[in-house]
Amino acid sequence: MQWYVLRVAANKEVQVKEALAQKVEREGVAEIIGRIEVPVERIKRIRGNKQTVHKRKLYPGYVFMEMEPTDDGRVQEKAWFMIKATPGVGDFIGTEGFPTPMRDTDVAKMLLEAEKPEEAPSIKVEFEKGDQIKIREGAFENFEGIVDSIDSERGVVKVIVTIFGRSTPLDIEYWQIEKL
Repeated sequence: MQWYVLRVAANKEVQVKEALAQKVEREGVAEIIGRIEVPVERIKRIRGNKQTVHKRKLYPGYVFMEMEPTDDGRVQEKAWFMIKATPGVGDFIGTEGFPTPMRDTDVAKMLLEAEKPEEAPSIKVEFEKGDQIKIREGAFENFEGIVDSIDSERGVVKVIVTIFGRSTPLDIEYWQIEKL
C-alpha cells in the first residue's frame, strides 16, 4: 500500500476521516484502503488562571490515506466511487485519475506527527527576546515595551517598559500583548 493526499473541504477533515473509516468497514474494502490520518498538534492556552488545550490541524484541507492502487497507478474503482460519494471530499493530489503517491520521507514525517503520544501540549508563544510589543490588556494597557525573556511553561513573558522615565520589568501573560 502507498500513501496519498486527499483534498477535502476546509474544517471537514475529521468528519471526512470518520465517514471514510465507517464506509471502509461497512463496504469491506479494508484490503484496498488502509489507514486514514489527520495529523494534529495539541496547543495549551493560558488565559487568566485557566488552561485550555486545543487541537490544531497541521495540514488544513487534507486527509492522508493509505491505499492499494491498480497496476497502472489509478485508484481502484470500488474505492474511488466510495471516496467520491463522501461529503466534503475533493480529489487526490496528482493528475486526473492518477494520484501521486507520497515520498517515503514525507510519509515518515506525517506518521511521526500523526502518531505522537498524548504528550504534554506546547504553549504557542510567537514572541522572541528583543521584540517590540504593546500591552493589550491589564493595568498597563497601551504601554509599549521590549520582550526580555519568555517562560513558556507558565505562558508568561517578561517585558521591559518605561514608566515615569524608568525601565521597569513586568511579568505579563503572552495573550495580553501583541507585536508592533
